[in-house]
Amino acid sequence: MIKKIVKLSLFAGLFFTSCTTSKVATNKEVKSSQENESSQKQPFVWNAANVYFLLTDRFENGDKTNDVNYGRTTETAKLRGFEGGDFRGVINKIEANYFTDLGVNAIWMTPIVEQIHGFVDEGQGKTYGFHGYWTKDWTSIDKNWGTEKELQELVDKAHSKGIRIMLDAVINHTGPATTSDGVFPSDWVRVSPQCTYDSYKSTIECTLVKNLPDILTESENDVLLPPQLLAKWSKEGRLEKEVAELNAFFTTYNLPKAPKYYIMKWLSDYIRKYGIDGYRVDTVKHTEEDVWKKFNEICQDAFEEYKAANPTKILDQNKFFLLGEVYNYSINDAQQFHFPDQTVNYFENGFDALINFDLRSTQKESNQTVFDRYNDILQNKMEGKSVMSYITSHDDGSPFDKNRQNPWDAGTRLLLTPGISQIYYGDETARPLEVVGVEGDANLRSNMNWESIKPNSETESLLKHYQKLGQFRRNHPAVGAGNQTDLQNSPYIFTRKYKTDDVVIGLEMPIGKKSINVSSVWKDGTKVRDAYSGVSGKVVNGNFEMNTTFDIVLLEKVN
Repeated sequence: MIKKIVKLSLFAGLFFTSCTTSKVATNKEVKSSQENESSQKQPFVWNAANVYFLLTDRFENGDKTNDVNYGRTTETAKLRGFEGGDFRGVINKIEANYFTDLGVNAIWMTPIVEQIHGFVDEGQGKTYGFHGYWTKDWTSIDKNWGTEKELQELVDKAHSKGIRIMLDAVINHTGPATTSDGVFPSDWVRVSPQCTYDSYKSTIECTLVKNLPDILTESENDVLLPPQLLAKWSKEGRLEKEVAELNAFFTTYNLPKAPKYYIMKWLSDYIRKYGIDGYRVDTVKHTEEDVWKKFNEICQDAFEEYKAANPTKILDQNKFFLLGEVYNYSINDAQQFHFPDQTVNYFENGFDALINFDLRSTQKESNQTVFDRYNDILQNKMEGKSVMSYITSHDDGSPFDKNRQNPWDAGTRLLLTPGISQIYYGDETARPLEVVGVEGDANLRSNMNWESIKPNSETESLLKHYQKLGQFRRNHPAVGAGNQTDLQNSPYIFTRKYKTDDVVIGLEMPIGKKSINVSSVWKDGTKVRDAYSGVSGKVVNGNFEMNTTFDIVLLEKVN
């Protein structure tokens, strides 16, 4: 509905006139949602989080001096090399309140560990590991993204604004073999067979694709460190330190020196040292579920160690958060994931939430149908666990609104759906998902379209729409974690309640005068504010009346 109104104004050549003038809030109006006198500050709740997912390399180039490293100078296919995005770029946007204005309270960044130095050329042109999923050394930060000092600065500055940092963990595989990067020993990885996915075993004990060595995560056998890591650490002058830390780790946990446990130690170090708040775990269903249960235990211990060593940096008493990517998992399956020959409950094996692959396919369903279904599952079958939904992502070629025909309604669906929301960088600016001359999933991973955010532009109006919805979600855990009760079908009005937090939301509302019966939520005389328009008033005779040129209402109690 919002998009239709904007189109009318564009057609008339009067983008910021007529009803669209009030359809798009000013920066002052948007920020007032964050700084208003609304109900007392609510605690951060992971199950209600508004997560911003970015590919570090494609988000913002804040330091051009680190654009080329490790001899990565070969020309690649379009958008398949390193483009320059880095920690400094993310820090700059944190400092500029870009995420704060979007209502983001958690940032998920692609893997930051050192990637393979060489390139692969298997079907879609020469490609470097710009995405972060081709590990060479779990113990080092890739120089293309920045330094340890910059990572600490990023985490600390995010935390100072109430934003959690979630990194990306890969235990399932190493990076591909290249002319610059050898394969780990055979007691660490398998290089065949390739997965056929027709059973549990043929999804796990195999390589995802050709030339992607698969860690032997089923192994409980002692293995020596890969010779390439020994040589690398020796050259870097830290071999003795790394070996001593590993020995202490294996002694503490009384574990065999099996490949998966080495990697768990290395990944948990980012928690102990930098105080990151969560991990999004890659390729979960391609690894035995008991691996994740142990990983969760080690991550929780590391988080407690960090808190004990840094008492002044503790944000709250939340546990370390573990989010799993079980490809094609749907909220409709609740706590079960079905392989062809068996069923696995990943929530019983370390995960607080899984990525939900269902929302991107709900374009033909109404908001009410989707919200009611999700609410019923989350409030009942999920037993306190949750899902994170998205409309676009880095590896889903069938996103919601692929051509960005109506990004306004897509944003409304995403940010008001029960559960955790995941904004993929550029959703809020309608970054194109198809680029001329680009092959495959690199289309989904184009550079952030900062240049499109111009004053009085359609992109700016979309961004402000996301900001108002995002801030409302951030300010009210009821939006993501609350139990929903429908108040009216047409126009669609519902309430959500989480502990002491209550909100009332109206969609497809009439333009102009509106009267909303809120008697089941607030008493007469209660001061209420519409966070979308900024209009405030009191409840009279059980109703809240307002007059705006918006078709959406986000009501909150005001102190």
